[in-house]
Amino acid sequence: MLHVNHRRKGKTALVAGGAGFVGSHLCDALLGRGDTVICVDSYITGSRDNVRPLMNHPGFRFIEEDICAVLKIDEPLDQIYNLACAASPPQYQADPVHTMMTCVAGTGNLLALAEQHGASFLQASTSEVYGDPAEHPQREDYRGNVSCTGPRACYDEGKRAAEALCFDMLRVRRVDARVARIFNTYGPRMQANDGRIVSNLIVQALSGKPLTIYGSGTQTRSFCYVSDLVGGLIALMNVRPNPGMPVNLGNPGEFTINELAEMVRSMMAVRTVLAYKALPKDDPQRRRPDISRAMELLDWQPTVPLAEGLRYTIDWFAANLDDRPRKRTAAPRPRRRMAASQAASLES
Repeated sequence: MLHVNHRRKGKTALVAGGAGFVGSHLCDALLGRGDTVICVDSYITGSRDNVRPLMNHPGFRFIEEDICAVLKIDEPLDQIYNLACAASPPQYQADPVHTMMTCVAGTGNLLALAEQHGASFLQASTSEVYGDPAEHPQREDYRGNVSCTGPRACYDEGKRAAEALCFDMLRVRRVDARVARIFNTYGPRMQANDGRIVSNLIVQALSGKPLTIYGSGTQTRSFCYVSDLVGGLIALMNVRPNPGMPVNLGNPGEFTINELAEMVRSMMAVRTVLAYKALPKDDPQRRRPDISRAMELLDWQPTVPLAEGLRYTIDWFAANLDDRPRKRTAAPRPRRRMAASQAASLES
């Protein structure tokens, strides 16, 4: 029978992939809430720099391990966040078999750990489960348009299989599992060579190189600043009762890649040219989340506009891009904004 620990304060959370881009921000946020954090990372795509400032924190412990191996945690666990998977095409395609096994075997190992400890479990899934969508914007009940044999399948299908495993464990009442479908996220601590469009453009602009655009640049994406995403992940983990269904987390603002490139050029005051290259196989043409479910169930929506988040990200890359050893620059904290409903009530 499903047993879940419900502690009001001082939860112990395990964050798999906690040395990664999003994972390290999540570790910061959980520690800021007063939680104890056990960070598990293999450093395959994570960075020691992301967690080095936390190593002396009394509430933080680090375990270097691949979740494809069985984890043994002796202390009580209240929550497990699974962010342990390479998330950009160049990274997850570098070892596609390991990517698939991380999604399936690794998620299975963490679910077994959650069952053992009676811990709530959150799976970081992805908008890639929608593939190159025929529905726009994408709602959670859309079943997707995904190639199960293409070069992106190790990630797309791996994440879909991980979702199925989570919901099976939930249905048979073995684990209190939740699933977040994460749309494009950006911010400080992205890797300079991760192949994502935001980091690519900023790094190329800082280096004085042409800005690479794949395809015509008319394909669209929606960009969520990392602090907004982390807030959504924590909200989904802690909402009661369990939604029992996947929840999109992303920013519904939609921009073409050409618009993003022009914004980067303008904000960085560079004259570098745009270099157009062939579109990668199975690359989606449109991507935008419908976040109605997150707004209704979690009272969550993003608050950081793209221009503001890009400024924080550009400044961070400008301070951290070169190879000289330096102390990690803290990620800027966006100003707190009132939700639209709060603002409307003040104006009325």
